Amino acid sequence: MFNLFKKAEAAETPPVPLTWAERLKAGLNKTSRQLTGLFSGGKINEALYEELEEMLLMADCGVTATQALLENVRKQVSLAGLSDASELRGALQQAMTDLLAPLAQPLNTATHQPFVIMLVGVNGAGKTTTIGKLAKHFQAEGKSVLIAAGDTFRAAAREQLQVWGERNNVHVVAQESADPAAVMFDAVNSAKAKGIDIVIADTAGRLPTQLNLMEEIRKIQRVIGKALEGAPHEVLLVLDANTGQNAIMQVKAFDDALKVTGLVLTKLDGTAKGGVIAAIARTRAIPVRFIGVGEQIDDLQPFRAEEFSEALFN
Repeated sequence: MFNLFKKAEAAETPPVPLTWAERLKAGLNKTSRQLTGLFSGGKINEALYEELEEMLLMADCGVTATQALLENVRKQVSLAGLSDASELRGALQQAMTDLLAPLAQPLNTATHQPFVIMLVGVNGAGKTTTIGKLAKHFQAEGKSVLIAAGDTFRAAAREQLQVWGERNNVHVVAQESADPAAVMFDAVNSAKAKGIDIVIADTAGRLPTQLNLMEEIRKIQRVIGKALEGAPHEVLLVLDANTGQNAIMQVKAFDDALKVTGLVLTKLDGTAKGGVIAAIARTRAIPVRFIGVGEQIDDLQPFRAEEFSEALFN
């Protein structure tokens, strides 16, 4: 009987949760498979470089980043005297780390109180979910958080944020059918009065081609500045990694309109186009503050270039 209880107890033991490094590796698996198929062996030659170039382009690294990566790899091969295809993995991993290193700049929220973060992006990029995860991340750092539900067009967005707020004990400033700029103004003033550390301001999703909506978001940015001089202190553009090269156009358009200061790259676990981060590095090198590889609350973490490259090529 004792042994039966022991067996039952062993069977009910919950699985050991994966570390962030393990989740990142699993999340990048689709892109990793796209990139690592040539490293099984054989000689390093021009034909191999051509195949490697094709793989990088298929992973949406973009032409400029692909050329930079190949140039770096060729230099490493020459300097180290590499000859076998299996040795290219380490060279490409190092080349990717070198390329992405300038993007790895952690977000410093200690410079202002309240520190105002304005989130922008197209519909479906994952802004609302990202806000909930960011709130949890900042709370884990001991910061108090207030959320401004500035997406007044989509009732579901307000409701979802209010659920996140209740779950994390975060106050959400929301007004039904209100001017989003007015919501932001009230939220920033509320944060100032209550001594809140961080304000996360949501905005409605919009396409950069919708000129009237882009003008509206510039107005929101100006109103936040009137509520608190110098704010917003961070303009975070949320990008869906599944959009591949289209993400580059979003970066350019939103940056031109708002002077984007940081990026959040979401849904890396659902795409083989994770190489787009390399294209961003060569096109518009805006810091990547966070990356996301899942739906769990802690599946959004600060971006670290070496960690990302290691997960991508191992």
